[in-house]
Amino acid sequence: MKITLKKSIPKLTGVYLFKDAQGAIIYIGKAKNLHHRVKSYFQKYDKDWKINQLLNEHADVEYILTATEAESLLLEAELVQRYKPKFNVLLKEGQPFIYIFFSPDDTSLMELVRTKKKKGTYFGPFVEKAPARRTYHFLKRTFNLNLCNKKIALGCLDYHIGNCAGNCKTDFDLDDYKFRVSLAQEALKKNQEGFIAQVKKQIALYSSQYAFEKAQRVNEYLHNVDAIFAVLNTHFSADKFATDIFVVSRSTPYQHLSSETISTEVQQFLGFSTPVRTIDCFDISHFQSSYLVGSCVRFTDGKPEKHMFRHFKIKTLTEQNDYAALQEIITRRYRNKADLPDLIVIDGGKGQLSAAQEVLPGAPIISLAKREEIIYGPQFLQGVRLDLQTNVGKLFIALRDYAHHFAVSYHRLRRKKGLKE
Repeated sequence: MKITLKKSIPKLTGVYLFKDAQGAIIYIGKAKNLHHRVKSYFQKYDKDWKINQLLNEHADVEYILTATEAESLLLEAELVQRYKPKFNVLLKEGQPFIYIFFSPDDTSLMELVRTKKKKGTYFGPFVEKAPARRTYHFLKRTFNLNLCNKKIALGCLDYHIGNCAGNCKTDFDLDDYKFRVSLAQEALKKNQEGFIAQVKKQIALYSSQYAFEKAQRVNEYLHNVDAIFAVLNTHFSADKFATDIFVVSRSTPYQHLSSETISTEVQQFLGFSTPVRTIDCFDISHFQSSYLVGSCVRFTDGKPEKHMFRHFKIKTLTEQNDYAALQEIITRRYRNKADLPDLIVIDGGKGQLSAAQEVLPGAPIISLAKREEIIYGPQFLQGVRLDLQTNVGKLFIALRDYAHHFAVSYHRLRRKKGLKE
């Protein structure tokens, strides 16, 4: 028996997801080269019973591209935690991340934590815990940040042997301690070269004191600096991949239909003379008239084409005007008339439909009103309620949901950036 990969996978970095016939995610992995990694599973069939079981149950393979390997590592951990695939063992239980935490009070206590529950400053997340712990302990030793819970006028024993910052003493210099905390935070914030310089400086100091064992121990951190800074320099947020995650995790009920079947069914529903293969759907999103954005998603033969998805920052408006915003993004999307699809769907009612028809007169456009699920168009002047049990109904709802989710995720991203500015 031979099982083969049925779709093209790019030779790029990212996360891959095996899904079963019901659309459930059954395995998640990461790879520097997605094509080679996914292909290797099919080459190993009949050589490993676990791979045999995975391939026997799988019906499709989806993927999400990432900019770096560190980003794929973090995204994989996030998705395994979220979906708990049956074939994943690593990262499935417990919290996969670890953070270096500084409390906001006078003590500025430095800790390793697994969750971001307390107020304070966090660095991370780290997935590779061993390098994170080594960095944490190195910073505490280098900047003498260990605190104790004793109160002794002349200091505890750990203070006298160099393992305590001295908060046990009555004359503890809090300002000097806070300065050292700031140095530790700068080491985490700065670039890799700055961190390496700090380490080398400490090595030189130990060597000048003939403390060669300490110098050798500190030198070990240089071997882990690449892994640490690869993650530190990755400003990871699952929100960045919200739409990709939505697309690859969604189970589309009509996906078993052939392209000819669904294209013909849409053609018959709309009364067109030719099959409807490509469909674009537009949506607008905003919050209290601010951070106006729009989205356009494309389905071809009943399935999402992720590389054809587009989001737009509204440029010509400063306050809410859904009609004008819609006209702007439609005009920008189809600057090249060759990009026009067989059908355009607008998320909205008669007003949105008229606005779209003004900028694209004669183009095949319909609108889908929320809640009532009513279709408006030249062939449905009074509107017709969509039958959600039909393949056409499922397709249009999926289109509208994708466009809405894509717009909302981009809006949240812009709003989050705006709040930080």
